[in-house]
Amino acid sequence: MSDSPLDMHVPGFGHGLGEALLIEWVAAVGDRVERGDVIAVVETDKASTEIVAERGGLVAAHSATVGTILKSGEVLYRLAAE
Repeated sequence: MSDSPLDMHVPGFGHGLGEALLIEWVAAVGDRVERGDVIAVVETDKASTEIVAERGGLVAAHSATVGTILKSGEVLYRLAAE
């Protein structure tokens, strides 16, 4: 991974759902995460879903607050190398 932080995006939710409500940040800014760790929990019209890290690193910033409606493809958080 490069030294500059990477923007990590909101994944697609499937089933024609393009947005979800951010209900919890599991990984705080400054936390070290590994690929597959839960970053956040969102809720769609159908169910609550965990968003997991696509790669390891340090959570450098959150791009949304709890209660925000997220759209697929938007920046969710920034991930920095250690």
